[in-house]
Amino acid sequence: MGPWAHGAAYSKKVPQLTPAAILEKYGPREAMEYDVVIVGAGPAGLATAIRLKQLAALEGREVAVVVLEKGSEPGAHIVSGAIVDPVAITELFPNWRELGAPLKQEVTSDRFLFLSETGATQTPEFLLPDCFKNHGNFIVSLGDVVRWMAQQAEALGVEIFPGFAAAEVLYNDDGSVKGVATGNMGVGKDGEPHEGFQLGMELHARYTVFAEGARGHLGKQLIARYQLDAGRDPQSYGIGLKELWEIPAAQHQPGLVIHTAGWPLHGHIYGGSFLYHAADNKVSLGFVVGLDYSNPWLSPFEEFQRWKTHPAICKTLQGGKRISYGARAITAGGILSLPKLVFPGGALVGCEAGFLNASRIKGSHAAMKTGMLAAAAAYDAVLADRRHDELSEYPKAFAASWLHAELDQSRNFKQWFRKGRVTASLMTGIEQWLLPKLGFKAPPWTLHRAAPDHTYLKPAAECPQIVYPRPDGKISFDRLSSVFVSNTNHEERQPAHLTLKNDTVPVDVNLARYAGPESRYCPAGVYEFVKTDSGAERLQINAQNCVHCKTCDIKDPTQNIVWVTPEGGGGPNYAGM
Repeated sequence: MGPWAHGAAYSKKVPQLTPAAILEKYGPREAMEYDVVIVGAGPAGLATAIRLKQLAALEGREVAVVVLEKGSEPGAHIVSGAIVDPVAITELFPNWRELGAPLKQEVTSDRFLFLSETGATQTPEFLLPDCFKNHGNFIVSLGDVVRWMAQQAEALGVEIFPGFAAAEVLYNDDGSVKGVATGNMGVGKDGEPHEGFQLGMELHARYTVFAEGARGHLGKQLIARYQLDAGRDPQSYGIGLKELWEIPAAQHQPGLVIHTAGWPLHGHIYGGSFLYHAADNKVSLGFVVGLDYSNPWLSPFEEFQRWKTHPAICKTLQGGKRISYGARAITAGGILSLPKLVFPGGALVGCEAGFLNASRIKGSHAAMKTGMLAAAAAYDAVLADRRHDELSEYPKAFAASWLHAELDQSRNFKQWFRKGRVTASLMTGIEQWLLPKLGFKAPPWTLHRAAPDHTYLKPAAECPQIVYPRPDGKISFDRLSSVFVSNTNHEERQPAHLTLKNDTVPVDVNLARYAGPESRYCPAGVYEFVKTDSGAERLQINAQNCVHCKTCDIKDPTQNIVWVTPEGGGGPNYAGM
């Protein structure tokens, strides 16, 4: 089934079989025991698994490690720019070149452009802060890197279960994490099992490492349960949208990296864009919009499409072909928003915790490094026959690492944008260009943020309405065609995995006060307001379209939308992203 295949009104709640009813009808779930269970086969989760096995091999020991991945295969749900700093993968695999790692296209030059509606001003290279320089880095398909890492992990003896979504955290009687359970398969829209029903399974571990990416479904629950964010700044997010194109050879400049700021975004909106010339006449281009924007009429997807029509960008795309599309929320709060990384029985790694360096637009190296640090702590604990306690050596190791120093230097980056693009650009230059030249490893001042992203939306009546141009189908596109090239698919009989706390809020609050922003901030056309036979409005969900970006879970002004895991294997199947 393609996109827009079916819809379901939010006005009807789907009853679900209770755990007690399932137990009575089907018996207990099968349970499997491991030393370490890892949720998520991205850079962080796989680096955790690989380092555990490497440490065990050095001492001739056995450590049982399993990785759960909700995508159909490792890399299926991975979407990133992506420029990879090889610092962490070199620590993990010093011989990654000999092993055939798909880091092929080294960056050859950097350009940073400030865009007006029709013009572009390039920043002189000598004024570029180090965060915008990419010498020694590689333009990659992060999905391909993840698939390669999965192969290395399996060669070391790691078990990887693709197509199995971790849907529930399991707890011991003392409140520590016992492991996770995968979701049931074969549940119909009415909440009842159908002929394809398969009971989920439990995976128990001494320690469970969560590596779901930004705004992880289970990580969100753990942060709240253990109050891991107490005393930290609220996490801040952006939505990143990306397309992969194949362009004429005459327009291709392998290794060229272009970043832009300015048009079409208003000066007080955090955001920017990129265009990376990869190998084989491919270019990756993308757009990031901070989810603390205030105008509910804004559409990040439409801003991305409009940006591509700028003369400085469309000249690269003319005569080319769009191959793929994807979207994903990214963390942007940096070190000030990092939660406590450990809790009884487990740890958070990678973007699950928020380790992305927004000033560099890079998180893969940070994800790998945190996975390696958590693995070292877990390995020592397993050897000491410990279980379900806190891996306190992990946050200590992070505090002493190069990653901590890197994130500390950029700790104010996102906050400056609340004061406008001009101030943000000036202060980024001071903090990451001038101060290092004066011997400062980090800024001597700190800017904090006090409110989460969803609180910033203003009533629609107080904001100018934005009218976006119609897509031309050559450079700019609509959501329907975009979701189609993301290869997104879900089992159509399952209940919608986008749920509501209160059925009346979408119309009574979101539509009435904010003009229904979910129909604009979603990059996949999942949400639309439609009229009933009586002429009343209702919110419809087109769950088939969901690319698992998590934007709705973050930006909904009433925090009424809750993203839960669909059946394993559903969602996008990105190629080359």
